[in-house]
Amino acid sequence: MKTVILCGGLGSRLAEETSLKPKPMVKIGSKPILWHIIKYYKSFGFKDFILATGYKSHVINKYFSQNKISGCNILVKYTGSNTLTGGRILRLKNIIKDDSFFVTYGDGLSNININKLYNFHKKKKATVTLSAVRPPVRFGELKIKKSGVVAEFKEKPQSSVNWISGGFFVMNKAVFKLLKNDNTILEKSPLENLCKNKKLLAFKHYGFWQCMDTMRDKKFLNKEWYDGKALWKKW
Repeated sequence: MKTVILCGGLGSRLAEETSLKPKPMVKIGSKPILWHIIKYYKSFGFKDFILATGYKSHVINKYFSQNKISGCNILVKYTGSNTLTGGRILRLKNIIKDDSFFVTYGDGLSNININKLYNFHKKKKATVTLSAVRPPVRFGELKIKKSGVVAEFKEKPQSSVNWISGGFFVMNKAVFKLLKNDNTILEKSPLENLCKNKKLLAFKHYGFWQCMDTMRDKKFLNKEWYDGKALWKKW
């Protein structure tokens, strides 16, 4: 099975870093976050990767031509500078021969069990399975009594109510029929239509998940790495 990593966005909310490099090349520790994602999938035995690039594609291409990851086959495929998420996947249609393949974003880390995710997808016979995660709350949470007394205080806990899509998808080739052109946003009509037809499944992940949208996120992930608390490190 191939793993597609979407690496083409501008990363405008991380402009301090992405003016010089694409967001997947922003470093956690001494390595790009993209390297961490590849190593994580490899720890579950998946070794064939397609990096769907766009913005500053040459930076990714140069890095992986000079820095090989042992045992991995990595194809850097330019998918257009302005292509949207669904369009990037569509451009890989002739490369992906397997019935199922993984897709994830190039800016998120997790300790999700990839094998359990795939087995869930296979058992349920979904067209697309996404990983549902509970995001970290950006601000502290208060529970306040009518009297004004604070009953509970939690500093930036993980959400216990809301689920969001955390990426880490498994897709069947049938998804290509829903992708029209470069302007197709995966998260809009393709997934919305699959949801209506009950062909979109969610694999609930209760563990660690963190995207890297801002400098605050980057600093958090780096702290976890340097403090030896990186829950995504399986190698």
